Amino acid sequence: MHGTHNAQLAERPAETITRSQTLLFAASVGIIVTNLFAPQTLVGLIGPSLGAAASESGLVSMATLLGYAAGLFFLVPLSDLVENRALVLRMLGAAAIAAAIASFAPSATSLLAVLFVLGAACSCIQVLVPVAASMAPPGQDGRVIGDVMSGLMIGILLSRPLASLAADVFGWRAFYGISAAALALLAILLGLALPRRRPLAHTSYAALIASLLELLRQEPVLRRRALTASLAMAAFSVFWTAVALRLAAAPFDLGQRGIALFALAGAGGAVVTPLFGRAGDRGFTRPATVLCHLGLIAALGLAAWAGAAQTGGSWLPLVLMGISAVLLDIGVTGDQTLGRRAVNLLQPKARGRLNGLFVGIFFIGGAVGSLLAGMAWAWGGWNAVCAAGAVFGVAALVVDWVR
Repeated sequence: MHGTHNAQLAERPAETITRSQTLLFAASVGIIVTNLFAPQTLVGLIGPSLGAAASESGLVSMATLLGYAAGLFFLVPLSDLVENRALVLRMLGAAAIAAAIASFAPSATSLLAVLFVLGAACSCIQVLVPVAASMAPPGQDGRVIGDVMSGLMIGILLSRPLASLAADVFGWRAFYGISAAALALLAILLGLALPRRRPLAHTSYAALIASLLELLRQEPVLRRRALTASLAMAAFSVFWTAVALRLAAAPFDLGQRGIALFALAGAGGAVVTPLFGRAGDRGFTRPATVLCHLGLIAALGLAAWAGAAQTGGSWLPLVLMGISAVLLDIGVTGDQTLGRRAVNLLQPKARGRLNGLFVGIFFIGGAVGSLLAGMAWAWGGWNAVCAAGAVFGVAALVVDWVR
């Protein structure tokens, strides 16, 4: 009896979450997620410095995203079995060590292995969010989750420009050194702020992992939304992995600072994300999803047109490229917003695993897109990159029509 009472106390923190704690959670997930998308703007520097061929440059971005997906499938489920505070701190510690090693990686092969580990450890984001929700007052968990997830979105949007600025001033290795220090500081702060949260699990790790496949088999909505999200994310990764290479060439001739400003401007497309959530609430999920995928295709067509410019002296190609980036971000974030909403309505008791599956599958799409970006760039330049991204957009549109 006494042991059961203690277990219940361990599950529910003594104090509800404060505003400062909410901000700490939001800042934490925002800082952690920068490691996933920063490599997309650093490939032009990392590849040549380590002697990697142009066709292999996409592997740098792919490794982190693939590691994150692996973490979602194999590490995040541990949050249903082991004490969450200890799990978060161990994963953050591993991420800090991996980032520190990345800053000294002597070869492309060693860097890829370390970035895979870094990506897997960064999946602690999906452990932090339910911990924050467990600290929320009754009936306010949705507000807390929304506040924390806003930090995640800000981190995604700022990761590329921040990485470019750091690389421009100090070199690409400095970004990972700074990231290692930030992750270590986060581990200290969260160690002081996180409550102990011990889940009352009655299953084994193997059974928990096996249940992921069963959920995927049971839920056609999950399969469809995860598939379109992965295709959209692949198109997103194809563009953002290769656009730095195109902008560094004539007629744009942008340095890392200019590429950072471009990435910051392109991130403006995410401001319309709440509109897609409202569209889903009002029953317009399918037409809004189709609109997102049409936007993806249009964005990549516009990007190909803008990238075809050969001579300088005009801002128009750069402006058109920026518009295509905004349109692409709108399409991808809109698809993900609608997909998350649909998945969260399926099985409340399995919401964590459903979200893990959804996020993990679309990050696999992102990893594939990053890999193909380098190959397409080496094979046919910018036009091949845009064509590859458009193929993913068309595939997503086909899924919409044959549902």
